[in-house]
Amino acid sequence: MRFLKLALCALLLLGAAACSSKFKTYNGPEVTRVVVYKEARRMYLLHHTQVLKTYEIHLGKTPRGHKQFEGDGKTPEGHYLIDRRNPNSKFHLSLGIDYPNEADRAYAKSQGKRPGGDIFIHGRPKLYRSWGDDWTAGCIAVTDKEIEDIYAMVRDGTPISIYP
Repeated sequence: MRFLKLALCALLLLGAAACSSKFKTYNGPEVTRVVVYKEARRMYLLHHTQVLKTYEIHLGKTPRGHKQFEGDGKTPEGHYLIDRRNPNSKFHLSLGIDYPNEADRAYAKSQGKRPGGDIFIHGRPKLYRSWGDDWTAGCIAVTDKEIEDIYAMVRDGTPISIYP
């Protein structure tokens, strides 16, 4: 009887551990577009014109204006695509944005600078929670729980529009 109780407890613990996975599934309407309004600090996941989810966001440490150069701390503005995912991100999970595009690279080059890159939508692990509202190097940050949902919902190739 004692063995049976131990086996049952082990099974329950194993089941609970499986439920806490950062990899979730999503079976709802397709996310056809991501829209970000930097000034309002909001991100919307859309199915055509229907808002599926809304998130409060944190931006680069210098949030106003379009990202132009490496190290400027700005979050890009414009139309991009979600082009990759990182399941091992130091920011819990992350979805890559295809910044810089050709125009971004050309402008930076014309100024004798580099455009920067590695712009992501990502989580906010405990280490970064005391860093204030706008703390990223140009990325879009949400909570770890929120990035788990976003990671499940948004596919590579999804357009993202980032507005001032």
